[in-house]
Amino acid sequence: MSWLDIEGHDRVADRFRAILASGRLASSYLFVGPAGCGKRTFALRLAECLLCESTSADPLAACGQCEACQQVRAGTHPDLIFIARPEDKQVIPVDLLIGDDEHRGREGLCHDLSLKPFRADRRVAILDDADDLNEEGANCLLKTLEEPPPHSLLILIGTSAEKQLPTIRSRCQIVHFRPLGVDIAARLLVEQGVVEDLERARLLARIAGGSLTQAARLADEELWKFRGELMRGLAELPRRSFALARAVTACVEAAGKEAPRRRARAVILIGFAVDYYYALLHRLVAAEATDPAGVEVDAGDADLDAAVTRAVSAAAGEVDGVAEAIDRCLAAEAHVGRNANLATLVDSWIADLADLQARMVAC
Repeated sequence: MSWLDIEGHDRVADRFRAILASGRLASSYLFVGPAGCGKRTFALRLAECLLCESTSADPLAACGQCEACQQVRAGTHPDLIFIARPEDKQVIPVDLLIGDDEHRGREGLCHDLSLKPFRADRRVAILDDADDLNEEGANCLLKTLEEPPPHSLLILIGTSAEKQLPTIRSRCQIVHFRPLGVDIAARLLVEQGVVEDLERARLLARIAGGSLTQAARLADEELWKFRGELMRGLAELPRRSFALARAVTACVEAAGKEAPRRRARAVILIGFAVDYYYALLHRLVAAEATDPAGVEVDAGDADLDAAVTRAVSAAAGEVDGVAEAIDRCLAAEAHVGRNANLATLVDSWIADLADLQARMVAC
């Protein structure tokens, strides 16, 4: 049985069980791992165990029935603080950490965590989306991390330790979460009603790298359809560069009027391109030892396989060029996070990929 029905992270649960049994719970942890693998759910269940009012021989157990457990699940427990980046913001506002201008130091996560527990023997704060802390926000946490209030626990949740300032990393115990296995992720997608067909769920889980969040996005039929269009366009560069840039921009704008939604859509589309170029790179490297047409990209991923098969002959021997294309995609993704104008960014990104493809064909 998985710990409290949380799939795929029994190893992390065993680590915390041992920590609690020995009385060595730290004051701050940084949970890192792929988006959508269950870090936030794990943090909330851990908080439930720590705040549960029932007794158990298992130090990492929650009854799920007491008032404290019910309050944790409802998000109303007075000793649980949960902060996340608002959907309409690119970074976590400093006000959420230390209060607004009129209430500096008297509101916010840092202040609330410093208060004495109301009904439990500790206070627990969870800061989701820690990747979206800017330098000012991260610095606001330093005093709390350096001098943690007694009987307090702070959990930061992000995708990578490298995305945090060194001053944050050095003051937190880092806990790594692995991607969910394909079988587990596929079953959860079906159980949660994201998709009905298990085989399609397995394909989505493989493409999403075990991320339920990414797999759920891919389940959108319109986005899935555009994924195939994007990969066909990449395979036909530089000939279709103008049309492809227009199509990508239109897909980004279709995400809605809100800038965060458009930026999130842009990151997804760039991720599709990264998948394409990694598959092309794999095919080119494998071709040195075997027939490139016989190298399987991903069973059932017809769009990716067709696009790579079409492009592989034109890019033959140009491993460095494909690797450069991957770097250009990752740079474009970074620019999205820096609030670059999306239309300009897409035009520049596609133009650069077209130029790289033209140079590979010319060689």
